[in-house]
Amino acid sequence: MKIKITSGQINDVADLKNTPTAKAVYDALPIEGSANRWGDEIYFVIPVNLEAEHDAREVVEQGDVAYWPEGSCFCIFFGKTPASKGDEIRAASKVNVFGNVRNAKIFSNVKNGDLVVLEKA
Repeated sequence: MKIKITSGQINDVADLKNTPTAKAVYDALPIEGSANRWGDEIYFVIPVNLEAEHDAREVVEQGDVAYWPEGSCFCIFFGKTPASKGDEIRAASKVNVFGNVRNAKIFSNVKNGDLVVLEKA
């Protein structure tokens, strides 16, 4: 499964893992949201309500696409957040990582309030 992520002229494709979170998000597409920035992370509320999976974690990799159960949010990590320690990329709390984008750094151009569209690719 793949999803296309678009914000203005910025777009990329995320390759999804075979997880319950990936399936739930994919099945809810298309989704639109207003971007929130938290350091080098974009997140926004989506109409999916899931619990943390058994392998949910706080420290993620650049390009990880995740679901944040505490806020019912879709997240893209492309660098450090205010919670990061050293060179790590850290979420606010545990997230379900369910995919990865190919060119994470392009999302640094997305600003607070920008429209982000998620679609099946």
